[in-house]
Amino acid sequence: MQLDPVFFLFAIPAVLFAGVSKGGFGSGAAFAATPLLAMIVEPGQAVGLMLPLLMVMDATNLKPYWRKWDWPNARALMLGAVPGTAAGALIYSLANPDLFRLLIGTVAIGFVLYQLARKLGWLRIAEKPFRPWAGGFWGFCAGITSFISHAGGPLVAMHLLGQKIDKTTYQATSVIVFWVMNWLKVIPYLILGIFTWETLWADLLLVPVAVLGTFVGVYAHRMVPERVYFVIAYTLLIITGGKLIYDGLA
Repeated sequence: MQLDPVFFLFAIPAVLFAGVSKGGFGSGAAFAATPLLAMIVEPGQAVGLMLPLLMVMDATNLKPYWRKWDWPNARALMLGAVPGTAAGALIYSLANPDLFRLLIGTVAIGFVLYQLARKLGWLRIAEKPFRPWAGGFWGFCAGITSFISHAGGPLVAMHLLGQKIDKTTYQATSVIVFWVMNWLKVIPYLILGIFTWETLWADLLLVPVAVLGTFVGVYAHRMVPERVYFVIAYTLLIITGGKLIYDGLA
């Protein structure tokens, strides 16, 4: 991985975009940074680069959303994420980079199709009460996709949005869940060699961008409509997801 102008041309907007989303503006789309970075570096380097930055974003978000989460939902999701993370580590250890390009690209485009189906009324999430087993199931699935491509957000959203919770409770629950989930990934990432000196050096340079993005996201969560943000997010995900699928198959 070369820390040249081309790298930062992709990395700075990707990290800023993720920070804004993690701050609560367009939550669930933060993982768009990973497919964008995977276009210029190996998929393993992309996820290794993003994890410390996502953890910085999580820590920055804890204060504004502290104790505003739904604890029963958060607990069930986190408990499910423990075996999900282990399963993700097993899959990662057995797969090759092209498979990860294919998986990351498929998740990216699948997320866009899922959101568009909801917006157009083709897919409706039925209102349902909290069920611990459902939280554990979605936490397990999110643990796998989060380990592979930091893409657990859409699965957590599918569990939470059917319960009619307000956007701040939803965002706070996502913050605490992914704060724990990202810490769960640290030791497996170290064991599997996903972190490198190059990714850690790049993280140090990009931390200010990550923090700036989260503060902008917290402000925008309170003040700004999300329509334009989602148009940009979906366009990026379609382009990068399609490119990664093509590269993985080729």
